[in-house]
Amino acid sequence: MQTLAPAQTAAHQLPQIAHPRNAGMPLDLDWVAAVQANTSAIERRTATLPGRRSVKKDHQAAWLCKAISLIDLTTLSGDDTWGRVERLCAKARQPVRPDLLAALGMEGLTTGAVCVYHEMVETAVRALEGSGIPVAAVSTGFPAGLSPLRTRLMEITDSVAAGAREIDIVISRRHVLTGDWQALYDETRAMRAACGEAHMKAILATGELGTLRNVARASLVCMMAGADFIKTSTGKEGVNATLPVSLVMIRAIRDYEARTGFKVGYKPAGGISKAKDALVYLSLMKDELGHPWLQPDLFRFGASSLLGDIERQLEHHVTGRYSAANRHAMG
Repeated sequence: MQTLAPAQTAAHQLPQIAHPRNAGMPLDLDWVAAVQANTSAIERRTATLPGRRSVKKDHQAAWLCKAISLIDLTTLSGDDTWGRVERLCAKARQPVRPDLLAALGMEGLTTGAVCVYHEMVETAVRALEGSGIPVAAVSTGFPAGLSPLRTRLMEITDSVAAGAREIDIVISRRHVLTGDWQALYDETRAMRAACGEAHMKAILATGELGTLRNVARASLVCMMAGADFIKTSTGKEGVNATLPVSLVMIRAIRDYEARTGFKVGYKPAGGISKAKDALVYLSLMKDELGHPWLQPDLFRFGASSLLGDIERQLEHHVTGRYSAANRHAMG
C-alpha cells in the first residue's frame, strides 16, 4: 500500500481527477444473468485484509487525514434540529481541533460532504456557504423506499431545488428479491433523470438483499441506470457495510468501468465507527481500484461517530496520549 505524506492528504491540496460522469447504458439482462458471486472465496479474501495492511506513525496519521476528507458527515435522526445540523456543518468545516491540524500541517482539512434529510438541506447549505463542502440529501422514501414513485421523484426535485448537490436514493429492494431487473433499472433511471446535475448515490440496503449475488447484480443494474455512486446501506438495516459486500460492489465497479469506460464511486455506510476500520477500507480500495478511488469524487464513508475516533487517534499521534471522547465533540 503506497503511503502518503501528511501534507498530501487534504482534499483541497489534491488535484481532482477528471472523468466523465456515468451516463449509464441500456439494460443488458444477459450481463446481469451472468453475474455470480463465490461467497466462500469472497469471505476468504476479505478475512485476510485487516492483517495484510498495516501503517504506523506518520503514515497512519496521513491515511487518517485522508479518511476525514472522504467522510459524508451524517445526521439522520428523528430528533434532528436546525441547531444540530448547524453544529454538524461547523464540524465538517473544522473536523479536527485546530491545534492538532497545525501540528500535523493539515490546516484547511474538511470532510467530503454533509448528509441530512431533505427538511434540513437549506439549513446545511446556508451553514456551509463558502466552504465548498457539498450537501447530500437522503431521498426517495428513505430508508424503506416504499413511497409511490411520483412522491420519490418529487423529493429528489425538491432537494435539488433547495441546494443539495448530491442525492442518496434508496432502491426498491423487492425488485432485487423478485429478480425484476427491468423495474429496478426503470425506477433508478427515472431517479437519475430527476437529479439533473446533482450526483446520485444509489443505496442498495445490502443487508436486505439476501445474497452476495443479488448485491452484485443490483450494483450492476444501478450503474447501468446511471448511478454516480453505489452505496451499501441506509444505516438503518440490521446489517450494514461489511467487507464481503464491499468487495462484491467494488469488483462490480471495476467490471463496469472495463466494459463502459465510466468510473462509478463507492460509499460504504453504517457500522464504520473505528479508525482502524477506515484504514482497512482504504487499503481495499487502493488494492482493487487504485488511486483514483481514494478521492472524494469516487469514494466516501457514510459515517458520524467515525470522525470522533479518528480525531482521538490523531491526538494520540501528536501528544502520545489518548483523550476522552468528549474532547472531540461533533459540534
